[in-house]
Amino acid sequence: MLMPKRTKFRKIRKGKIRGVATAGNYIAFGDFALQAQGHERITSRQIEAARQAMTRYIKRGGKIWIRIFPHTSVTRKPQDVKMGSGKGAPEFFVAKVRPGTIMFEMQGVSEEIAREAMRLAAHKLPVKTKFLVREEM
Repeated sequence: MLMPKRTKFRKIRKGKIRGVATAGNYIAFGDFALQAQGHERITSRQIEAARQAMTRYIKRGGKIWIRIFPHTSVTRKPQDVKMGSGKGAPEFFVAKVRPGTIMFEMQGVSEEIAREAMRLAAHKLPVKTKFLVREEM
């Protein structure tokens, strides 16, 4: 699973995911892409599940790029713990995704195969998505 090697701070405040993506909002590597249509926190487990679904469908043909990375830690307190006594321990890592962010890219397969692989991957993600094809200049 994806997680940062080290972080400056162990615990991060939740914050809000506002606005549209200004970076990572274009197809940079592949010919086909999966674009987020909403704002959401995507866990490293969800990213890995989507990657596996795509890789299995294309039968290890072609190439896949993961354009999002879970930098943000999410903390949880144990069950049945009273209020107070500080913030919980880091449990997992998430990637904060804005509308327009390109999450996955693919190359080396036909459009039909790429579309179906991305559809299977989209089912693993908590955000609405859109399939994009790179337009040739």
